[in-house]
Amino acid sequence: MYVVTRDELPLSEIAHEFIGEDHGGLGLSFLLVEAPPGRGPARHQHAYAEIVIVQEGEALFVAGGEERMVRSGDIVVIPAETPHEFVNTGEEPLRQIDIHLNPRFVTEWLERHEHAQGHGG
Repeated sequence: MYVVTRDELPLSEIAHEFIGEDHGGLGLSFLLVEAPPGRGPARHQHAYAEIVIVQEGEALFVAGGEERMVRSGDIVVIPAETPHEFVNTGEEPLRQIDIHLNPRFVTEWLERHEHAQGHGG
């Protein structure tokens, strides 16, 4: 057993990144997202599924052409090869855990827009 603190993880624009292959070859990776109001990643997709656990705040998620408002306590399941994006629509930081069912982040960026900020995705 070992312990990793959040601050030891690589930091992208809005998330700390736990990369499974850097931690004993684990078969998943995750992001500890903390997105300020109005921020989130541009439309992108992955070859694997992603599960998002919203811990605090609210966001508009768009996945596969469907729009949903999500809030603290919601769990979003995004199938593989599904274009998706989100933006923090609240007035407080959006905190969520984005679980990628892959040992490393592999993101295909489909577009950029004004509230987009890069992350493992």
